[in-house]
Amino acid sequence: MQRNRSGLNRRQFFARSAMAAGAGALGGGVFDALVARSAYAGDPKGRGGSAGYGPLQAAGDDLALPVGFQYRVISNEGDPMDDGFPTPKAMDGMATFPLDNGNVLLVRNHEDGQAGNTLRPRPAGSTSSSAGILSDRLGTHYGPRAFAFDTYAAGGTTTLEVESHGTRQLVRQYWSLVGTVRNCAGGPTPWGSWLTCEETLENSSATGYAENHGYIFEVPIDTVPGIPTQPEALNHLGRFAHEAVAVDPATGIVYETEDQGDGSGFFRFVPSAKPTQPGDLADTAGAFQMLKVAGAPGYPTAINQTIGVALPVEWVAITNPDPLPVSVVVSGQTLSAVFVEGLAAGGARFRRLEGCWYGNGRIFFISTNGGNMGFGQVWVYDPSGETLTLVAESPNHDVFDGPDNVCVSPRGGLVFCEDATGAQFLRGISPTGEVFDLARNLRNSLEFAGACFSPDGGTLFVNLYGRGSERTTQPYLSPVQIPVGPERFERAATVAIWGPWRSGPL
Repeated sequence: MQRNRSGLNRRQFFARSAMAAGAGALGGGVFDALVARSAYAGDPKGRGGSAGYGPLQAAGDDLALPVGFQYRVISNEGDPMDDGFPTPKAMDGMATFPLDNGNVLLVRNHEDGQAGNTLRPRPAGSTSSSAGILSDRLGTHYGPRAFAFDTYAAGGTTTLEVESHGTRQLVRQYWSLVGTVRNCAGGPTPWGSWLTCEETLENSSATGYAENHGYIFEVPIDTVPGIPTQPEALNHLGRFAHEAVAVDPATGIVYETEDQGDGSGFFRFVPSAKPTQPGDLADTAGAFQMLKVAGAPGYPTAINQTIGVALPVEWVAITNPDPLPVSVVVSGQTLSAVFVEGLAAGGARFRRLEGCWYGNGRIFFISTNGGNMGFGQVWVYDPSGETLTLVAESPNHDVFDGPDNVCVSPRGGLVFCEDATGAQFLRGISPTGEVFDLARNLRNSLEFAGACFSPDGGTLFVNLYGRGSERTTQPYLSPVQIPVGPERFERAATVAIWGPWRSGPL
């Protein structure tokens, strides 16, 4: 069937984004209620039975969902794409954008951490079991190499167009950023682009990657098959193990999470002028800063926190956002140099910051291993009041375990993906602070990632992550590993979920 393929001009983008923002702002007090009543999440009895959409049941081979909901797998790892490349693995953070033909555009990260030496030509006389084992795939599997930031890096982003109603058919998909490393999450901008984040501190070397990594890149939404964006590292937004970003549309300030174990910071870039279109951010100077709890230098956020208590905050300057060396070993722990500088100035210490999303004038973000039991925390930063408040903390793995990517729902709740050690769930938090199950991964035991709603709120898109590097085997007496690809049920996938959203809190 021939489908209507259409681009999106800037006027249409801003008009449709304003409509989506207005829908998300309905019920202006829901976020206050979320903070005020989310102490429920600390109840050791577990999740609420009536807060969500009901118990989960198998809706197919891949997902368990509440009654009345259905899903479609719109993209599988290995599927042929419109630019001639197979769909890449390690599907992670995503965001949606409205198209003028009524369809939905998704930009999807691929957190491919394939070692650079496996993609380089194998050196003569090498005794390495992995050197060069994927070099013959470099030009056929990892996007148009003429557009690569790093010749020997396999990550990046793909862009998908999906029908917004009916069976949510995929219209097209293709590479939109090529040659980066471990593109974990990121965030949409109000000016019509996706900021994708590298979660790594890798340096260039003669045998590994050709470039330094640990940066943010901007991906415009108007790329086309075969012509990805020309990549430019946004060095002034910091070099560290980035996870996600959220942009305040009122100011253009970019808030950034760091995933560096027990020594992780919450950063922001304050532009000297508010960006208004893709490319502005690369050309705009500004201040790079790290959050500090006022009057409490080095504040440890991971333990002994109280839900609903607003902590006053301020920001400390980071003088060199792109330092060399990029990391420092402190008491046996590798920390980013920007975190060490911020901590010395009194910055707050978090435990593995991951998902980050803007909603109703606030920035929500996740500490994956925060909390007294280490099962995770949800925080909210309020720019208007300069406060930091704990929204939820899990007392046990039955409430939630290892929250990761997060998004704000159209009616004021939160949806977050688990990256747990057991069963993998997609969880919701109602506007009144109750935690509930939204979906369970039946395909495999790997994490959910990239949850985001369509602009009209009718579809929730989410990824089944897959693998972050190529699966290999090394037969007996073989000098090298042999790539074998994923098992059938190990393949990454993007799914669309829809159903009676208005019957519940999201």
